[in-house]
Amino acid sequence: MKTYSQINLAIIYMATLLIAGCSSGPLLEVTLVDERTALENQVLGSYAQLNQDVLLLTSVRGIDPQGNIIKRDPLPQGRQTVVRAMQRAAFNLDDLERYKLAGIIGENNRGGVTLIKLDKIDNTQLAFIKNLVAEENADREVIMLRIIQTDENLANKDLPHVRKIFSAMNRDKALKGVSIQKEDGTWQTKGNSQ
Repeated sequence: MKTYSQINLAIIYMATLLIAGCSSGPLLEVTLVDERTALENQVLGSYAQLNQDVLLLTSVRGIDPQGNIIKRDPLPQGRQTVVRAMQRAAFNLDDLERYKLAGIIGENNRGGVTLIKLDKIDNTQLAFIKNLVAEENADREVIMLRIIQTDENLANKDLPHVRKIFSAMNRDKALKGVSIQKEDGTWQTKGNSQ
């Protein structure tokens, strides 16, 4: 005597054969997601959430319907630090882009920026540009570490992978003419095809 599960299995098997026989193509299309892609999606999703948090924090009105200022609870220290880093990065973006397009600063393969052409800088600009590079790298580091801290599936050991993901993201976002460092350490200028 056949059990209920054996009958169900037989029905499923026959239905699969029938469908496969009527189909001209494969029954299922399977897309495999490797570990790196899953990690990339995880990091980029966390980064998008941080951007959304900054947007919400800056867009919320601070006055109630009676015209009184609404006092907000202070942000937790970690969140406050990353919000400030993202705000400072946004503030510095125009200067950073100008120097990247001038070939003075490039996107490195560790998710940061690097001063690459000192000969194009006069001494009056040097301190400002060095400070800009240091601030940008510090801000990016805060953001990458915050993503690791707030994602239960990530740990400090994942920082090199997060750096690679940020490097690829920054390379993709870079404008034509910006110097980018490839994974092998060589530098190239981003063109139309990249």
